[in-house]
Amino acid sequence: MTELLRIDGVCRAHGVPFSAHCAPAASVHAGCAMESLKHLEYFHDHVRVESLLFEGTLDPDGGLLAPDGRRLGLGLELRSDAGRFLVD
Repeated sequence: MTELLRIDGVCRAHGVPFSAHCAPAASVHAGCAMESLKHLEYFHDHVRVESLLFEGTLDPDGGLLAPDGRRLGLGLELRSDAGRFLVD
């Protein structure tokens, strides 16, 4: 998170927009604090895998993604059945 805020400062200093890549459930929190954020990638396969492993993943509403203020931290909890996806 701290590094993304530093990157935001560099983007703002140079007038360059920032686009976040991958892990929208985690990236949305830092993105909300970044003035330079223009896009947050919402790649279907990443979101599908996140929802298999975690409770509290986010769904876009009208093309926008926002953190759930009712949940702590990143708002994610490991699903009780997530272990079935581990490979030996």
